[in-house]
Amino acid sequence: MGFEDNTVQTALRQLASRLRLAGVPSPEVDARELVMLALGLSRTELLTRAGQALSAEEGQALDALARRREAREPLQHLLGQIEWAGLTLHVSPAALIPRPETEGLLLLAQDALREVNRPRVLDVGTGTGALALGLKQLRPDAAVTASDVSAAALALARQNAKRNGLNVSFVQADLLSGLAGPFDLLLSNPPYLPERDAQAAQPEVAFDPALALYSGPDGLTLARRLMADAPRVLAPGASVLLELDPRNVGVLAAELRALGWNAEVHPDLSGRERFLLARKS
Repeated sequence: MGFEDNTVQTALRQLASRLRLAGVPSPEVDARELVMLALGLSRTELLTRAGQALSAEEGQALDALARRREAREPLQHLLGQIEWAGLTLHVSPAALIPRPETEGLLLLAQDALREVNRPRVLDVGTGTGALALGLKQLRPDAAVTASDVSAAALALARQNAKRNGLNVSFVQADLLSGLAGPFDLLLSNPPYLPERDAQAAQPEVAFDPALALYSGPDGLTLARRLMADAPRVLAPGASVLLELDPRNVGVLAAELRALGWNAEVHPDLSGRERFLLARKS
């Protein structure tokens, strides 16, 4: 079903119907975003052009986007960017798309550093660079280093740093390998899903790097490795902040307490336990 010669309003309805049949969770919202993208319209222009017909070129552009979304390619990948914590971030299959919940980790980081002048911060597994850049924006005096094992993710993060005019150092590293510190805050949103989750994942997840999603039988393999090495790079009194799965964040907190850490679990905005704040006793 093409869109040529249809009005914008009719194209919106047709596209929403196509996306609904494809199982897209939010077909109306996605249809609106894709029409605006294909036609180069603002939200206001979308309303003013509602009764106007699409040109052949516009119809073809919209159909191409529709086919990609029907194949469950993430909407954010089609749009090419997202707004997150006041930043405009390029997104791609090289890294996970930053989620709104992760802004809660950024706010906890801001609180953890409130009494620290010119803090030294390490964001491990930076992906798009969201956390590192968000913190640098909140604390311009911070010296922020962002690491990732993926060269492609680091290239994306550097692009985002340039786009937002923020000075962050980027290092390719497997967790803390080759990093020395000392850091006043170690920040990370590591892979935290149990491997069994892959069997029931939404089709969009296939477009994400598996390396950034799954972490062993209970989702904590990488987080445990990170915490085992963390004392080596932390300054006295430093904090560690992790985003984990509500199913396993309490497990790691208990393990860390048994090893002499002070460990607290904090909820996200929906009230689900998700964030771990730890300090070495």
